Amino acid sequence: MGMPEGQYEPYVSIIVPVKNSADTIGELMDSLMKLEYNREKLEIIVVDGRSTDGTREIVRRYPVRLLEEEGRGLNAARNTGVRYSKGEIIAFTDGDCVVPSNWIRAIIENFRDPSVGFVGGLVKGYRRDNFLSVYMDETFFHAVPSFSNRYETTDLKMLCFPAGCNMAFRRHALEKIDLFDERIYYGFDDLEPVEELSLRGFRIILDPRVFVWHKHRTTLWGLVKQHFNYGRGGSLLLIHKRASRLARWFSAYLFSTTILLFLSIFLLALGLTLIPKLLRILLTLAVSVYTLHMALYARTAIRSKKMRKMFLYPLLDVLRGFSFTLGGLFQLGRSLLGRC
Repeated sequence: MGMPEGQYEPYVSIIVPVKNSADTIGELMDSLMKLEYNREKLEIIVVDGRSTDGTREIVRRYPVRLLEEEGRGLNAARNTGVRYSKGEIIAFTDGDCVVPSNWIRAIIENFRDPSVGFVGGLVKGYRRDNFLSVYMDETFFHAVPSFSNRYETTDLKMLCFPAGCNMAFRRHALEKIDLFDERIYYGFDDLEPVEELSLRGFRIILDPRVFVWHKHRTTLWGLVKQHFNYGRGGSLLLIHKRASRLARWFSAYLFSTTILLFLSIFLLALGLTLIPKLLRILLTLAVSVYTLHMALYARTAIRSKKMRKMFLYPLLDVLRGFSFTLGGLFQLGRSLLGRC
């Protein structure tokens, strides 16, 4: 049963893992200073992973607690923050985000029910003047949460998931699953504990009113590298948590896209060297798939009056998927060879 209106104001710890975030951390800190919540029931802990760009110097200008961690990944930094925190509710965001003033209030409203173990929300692009940033909000293949209704469930769905830069846990729920798995980094590090909570029977809430602005990648190389690392994280999840639903989903994705990738390369090589007619068939098929993909984005392009989206978004989708698959294969190979 939920608590009566106006009688729930738990102690909240906000944990921010950072590394080399000097270009973005100041705006996050400024936004955290403007949170509408009782300051006596709020602590902010920044966990720095041995930054070399002046991040720590910027953080020290603010009334927050700064911890140093060995730079062993996001989950290691999150666990360090949790161990030094004292909040009943533990919220997480990242150094390249900006939070609205009602962020904590929106989170806390969802924790009134004591059976709720996790609250997540939306991630919106901060830079609306950058093409790639806008693309990440409009793509059909989202790397950030995308939902319009509030969900309360005990079942994590693949097409409706939270993000590590906007999530909050009830402390005793997080302790039930022994915090974050430090063997998983690069990607999926934030989804795995939510799945664990759902298996333990805790309720999970995804609320679109709980949102943060995120500074999406604004360069093509940054976008490619990000999704390559997401793929690496998926393989680490597969190796260390192979029984999880997330791992099964990733293994199915990696297997199918790898087969498709190598089959395409084989047929293309065959068409170029031996069977020119096969090459024409492949090109016709590729054009047909691209045309259908363009059709998916026609409405988006028309609505925004930027027709280039219809032509470029499909190419970006393919590039991201290709990078994701290569990252998964790369990490799987490294792990199988015992390198890391």
